[in-house]
Amino acid sequence: MPHPNPKKDIQAAQANLDFSKFKYQLLLETTMGSIKLDMWPDVAPGHCKNILGLAKIGYYDGLIFHRVVKGFVIQGGCPNGSGTGGPGYTIKAEFNSRPHMPGTLSMARTSDPNSAGSQFFLCLEKVPYLDNQYTAFGQTADDASLEVVRTIGKVRTGAGDRPVEDVTIVKATVSELPL
Repeated sequence: MPHPNPKKDIQAAQANLDFSKFKYQLLLETTMGSIKLDMWPDVAPGHCKNILGLAKIGYYDGLIFHRVVKGFVIQGGCPNGSGTGGPGYTIKAEFNSRPHMPGTLSMARTSDPNSAGSQFFLCLEKVPYLDNQYTAFGQTADDASLEVVRTIGKVRTGAGDRPVEDVTIVKATVSELPL
């Protein structure tokens, strides 16, 4: 069960992140395969720190991809499993010039640009109208990871684009690699 307000735990988990010395990868082990994501701290350091901190405290473990829109995105990171929840805080937008391409990791939000918290999405195709409107901050690290994203993107969905059968993030882990 996710922490009700994990801000302090996340800040402690973020304390040792050093983008000047290390490259970070986020591994999402899902019920449909593993998704390895490279972070883009050069364009969105706050978003990278946020998702890595959440992953380090186990926030994403057991959460589902609650929204799958064929040809568009897969979305996860809601503690309620409905698209209505977050970690109890929001972060400021870091819009940048990185395009939303297949496998791009970006932050979900409400109509308020500074309302992102824990919900993220992964693009299934090129989605240019999201560029400079949502914070892109990572990318699938390899073809196998992109294939898992695309496989999740093909699951059968029901009302509200929710998968008929849950696709779960079993575990999220952070790898620290030398630059």
